[in-house]
Amino acid sequence: MQDQRLELHSEGLRFGEGPRWHEDALVLSDMADGRVVRIAEPNKPETLVEFDGRPSGLGWLPDGRLLVVSMLDHRLLRLDPGGLTPVADLSELCGGHANDMVVDAKGRAYISNIGFELEGIPYDQLEIRATNLIRVDPDGSVHRAASDLMCPNGMAISADGRRLIVGESGAMALTVFDVAEDGSLSGRRSFAQLEGGATVDGMCLDAEGCVWAASPSTQEFLRVREGGEIADRVSLGDRAAIACVLGGAERRTLFCITNGYTSIVDAAKDRSGRVETLRVDVPGAGRP
Repeated sequence: MQDQRLELHSEGLRFGEGPRWHEDALVLSDMADGRVVRIAEPNKPETLVEFDGRPSGLGWLPDGRLLVVSMLDHRLLRLDPGGLTPVADLSELCGGHANDMVVDAKGRAYISNIGFELEGIPYDQLEIRATNLIRVDPDGSVHRAASDLMCPNGMAISADGRRLIVGESGAMALTVFDVAEDGSLSGRRSFAQLEGGATVDGMCLDAEGCVWAASPSTQEFLRVREGGEIADRVSLGDRAAIACVLGGAERRTLFCITNGYTSIVDAAKDRSGRVETLRVDVPGAGRP
């Protein structure tokens, strides 16, 4: 697969993140544009909601309402018919900007944070430090789901709901937890240690239990087996890999978010963000 070329789906984004496949459409946060968009047809984004706090992670409650992570002010918001409603303040457990999110079948939201304030800092100058993974239950209560993670970023939950995998960007690793009935995490262990300077940003799972992950530092998308084998590699040349999700018919289309920049601040200056696609043999599974 590494010789296959991505096909352009949509362009003109500033900085796309957190892609999700929901009700026959791609939904993502355009972080640098301050909006969440739905793309049912290529190059026809529809704004679902817009606000100043910089949208990041996305997910849906069992009743169909959208949850959105507000990155800069460390809040979880819910899109109701009358507009955005605050659900939880994440500040006490956030070590830095709130970031990605995965929502389980019961409506529990697991939210990552990068452990530092991101604005305009080059990758090679980031001061990575340990931080928490946060869980927000349906009643709005906030819990420390896990601690001592090095820049927890993209996440995915297995199809049976029993495992949560998180990308530790600062450790160049994928880490897996067992998920209990009450949503608590235990049994922390390595899923994969990445090599060659690869990092993990947005990610998803497929039906063989592999992780598809964006690696901004090496400008590629990787399909990683548990244990660390790289099963597939899709190189982008001079573009950054930001996030990906499996969706479309039978969840066999890999939607890849790419950009000309890794910095959100730099990306805000133009619209180099794209959605690019790749047809895959193994369909998506689990959440997102």
